[in-house]
Amino acid sequence: MRPQSERKILLVWRLSRLDEVVARYNTQEQARFQLESMGRDFGGLLEEDRHYKAVLDEAEATLRTLGRVQRLERGFLPNFLFGPDDVVVVVGQDGLVANTLKYLEGQPLVAINPDPGRIEGILLPFRPEELGGIVKATLAAKVKYQAVTMAEAVTSDGQRLLAVNDFFVGVKGHTSARYEIEWNERREYQSSSGIIVSTGLGSSGWMRSVLMGAEGICRAAGMHLPAASLLSHARWDARELYFYVREPFPGRAASVDIIFGRVESGRPLSLFSDMAEKGILFSDGMEDDFVAFSAGLEISIGVAERQGQLVI
Repeated sequence: MRPQSERKILLVWRLSRLDEVVARYNTQEQARFQLESMGRDFGGLLEEDRHYKAVLDEAEATLRTLGRVQRLERGFLPNFLFGPDDVVVVVGQDGLVANTLKYLEGQPLVAINPDPGRIEGILLPFRPEELGGIVKATLAAKVKYQAVTMAEAVTSDGQRLLAVNDFFVGVKGHTSARYEIEWNERREYQSSSGIIVSTGLGSSGWMRSVLMGAEGICRAAGMHLPAASLLSHARWDARELYFYVREPFPGRAASVDIIFGRVESGRPLSLFSDMAEKGILFSDGMEDDFVAFSAGLEISIGVAERQGQLVI
C-alpha cells in the first residue's frame, strides 16, 4: 500500500528505562539480578518497555500509510538535519517534546502520550489512537498550533544554545558558582548554586519547584509567600523569561539583591564568569550537552527569535 503523501514523517523516540538499565549492566539477566537484589521491581520495567515499544511499532505502521517514515532516537537529535517540509511525531514523555522542539525551525510537531496512566503529559495532547487522524490533518494543513517561546543563550566566543523549558548556569558539581549578573541596568557580584532561566512553558517545571521550596521555608517560618502566583500568568507563547538565583550566599564580596526577575524581549540577562573551571551552561536538563562557562566569558540569555510549533 502506497503512502498518501511523499512528505517525510520523523518518528522521534527515546530509550526506555529498561534499555538504559541493560546498557549499564550489559545484559538483561544481569540487570534483573542487580535490581532485584536491591529490592527493585524489574517486572515493572519489563512491562513499561513492552508497552512503549508496542506503541512505537503501531505508530510507525500507522504513519507508513500517510508518508515516508524514519525513526529517530533522541540521542541523534543534535546532529540531525530536518527538512523544511518534514512533520515530526514525538512519542514519549514531556521532556522528549522539549528536547525535540529546540532543533526544529517551524516544522509542526505532533506529540503523542504513549501511556496516559503513567505520564502526566502536559506537552502531550494526543493519545496513540488519535495519531492517524491528527497527522493526516497536519499534512493537509488543517490543524491549529500552539506557539512555544524559546530562550537563547549566546556566549562572548560565539557559541549558541536554545532552551524550550529552561537554562541552568552554574558549576558542574556541588561547589559555588561565582559570577557577575547584570539585569535591568543593575549589576552585582554573586556566589550561589547557579541560576535557572525559564520560559513560560518551563515555568511549570523546575522553576515552579524551586519557588515552591521557597514558599515552604517561609511558611515554616510563619511568613506568607504565595510563590505560585509569581508565575500564574506565564504563557507558553509569551515573549518573556524568568530567572531565579539558587541559594545565593551573602558575603563581603557577594550581594543577594538580584534574585528573581523577568527578562523581557530585547533586554537580555547577562552573566560574566569568574570560575576558573567547571563553569557550565546547559538546557532542558541535558547536562551532558553543555557549553563551558569559564572565567572571562560572558553569556547573554534572552528571548529567542525562533518559536516552536506544537500541534493542538
